[in-house]
Amino acid sequence: MEEKIIRRDQYLDRIKPFLDKHIIKILTGQRRVGKSYMLKMIIKHIKENQPEANVIYVDKELEKFSEITNHSDLDHYVNQELIQGKPNYLFIDEVQEIVDFQRCLRSLLNEQACDIYCTGSNANILSGELATLMAGRYIEFPIHSLSYAEFLTFNQLEDKIENLELYLTVGGMPYQHHIGLNPGHVFEYLKNVYSSILLRDVVSWEGIRNVSLLENLVAYLADNTGSLFSAQNISKYLKSQRVNIPTQTVINYLKALTNSYFIHKVARADINGLKIFEIGEKYYFEDLGLRNSIRSFNYRSDIGKLMENAVYMQLLRNGFRVFVGKFQDKEIDFIGEKNGERLYVQVCYALFDEVTIQREFGNLMNVADNYPKYVITMDMIKPLNTFKGIQQMPLRDFLKMDFT
Repeated sequence: MEEKIIRRDQYLDRIKPFLDKHIIKILTGQRRVGKSYMLKMIIKHIKENQPEANVIYVDKELEKFSEITNHSDLDHYVNQELIQGKPNYLFIDEVQEIVDFQRCLRSLLNEQACDIYCTGSNANILSGELATLMAGRYIEFPIHSLSYAEFLTFNQLEDKIENLELYLTVGGMPYQHHIGLNPGHVFEYLKNVYSSILLRDVVSWEGIRNVSLLENLVAYLADNTGSLFSAQNISKYLKSQRVNIPTQTVINYLKALTNSYFIHKVARADINGLKIFEIGEKYYFEDLGLRNSIRSFNYRSDIGKLMENAVYMQLLRNGFRVFVGKFQDKEIDFIGEKNGERLYVQVCYALFDEVTIQREFGNLMNVADNYPKYVITMDMIKPLNTFKGIQQMPLRDFLKMDFT
């Protein structure tokens, strides 16, 4: 039976202009966010428009491709599968599992033998030799876990507060709609995904030896999602918990986790000119369900962290470069920058009183430019649609916005 494909058109629309172009298309993102699914969407689109197309598909997670271990194996296999006189398309899932894959891809690209699409679960595939050999000859398409709108579509749910709370609890890993949305069942699945990411895309790929230290660091990040800190502060905290870890090791481990797309680092920037501060950053998780499965989860006490993480990921999915804003002694939760334009966002559970209103809106009022400014709250009641040009918006509405 043919697998039902639920469309993720926002990604397909970004990729379509580069179909049949002389450039390698690389889909990157955390393991299990749907990169393989996107390859199938691209194949389906190609087959609908070119039924005669010859599609070569290498899935490194399948046993039948286990013998393709290096660039020579890959080159031999692809050349066997090419069909002269037909449009040839090459798809490689988890390309980082093939040693020196870039040598084969460079050769195929130079020969214009086929149109090439790859997925990868570690950012290192876009550094080092690939960046040198393929400079200007590949384009990256980041793929993320489901947005709130996609979560509703995938699971055939209505847009209501209970389902927003469910999304903030179980996250948006696409496979969930196969196993149901019972949090207990989802967390069991996500713990296995977490182990796979840690062992395959962090420990193995980055050569990390002390797995227990890495797990302690992940637990710390989960507890302090969205908090401002430095590697030195993390090292000091862990030392207070009798976990000895040098600052440089913390830096290396954080880099390894971000390379696997498991967490995202957000730098602080001065609002005037977006000058980046070298000390102090925030970290957010690619998927809230994974974050919540790591520690004993308490929705009520964690809601502020979950909201911030969800807003950050919404900005990222919409193609923004995201910073934590600093203006004199004030902090703006997020600055989103794209195509020379900006927006500013403050996140607050509820505007309980005048003091809260002045704090959340006041920080944005100090920013003199005319770019859009939002205060995102959990409640659907809108006592303040706008306040001195700043728009109050419920989280549910913000998470459905399309900024393209």
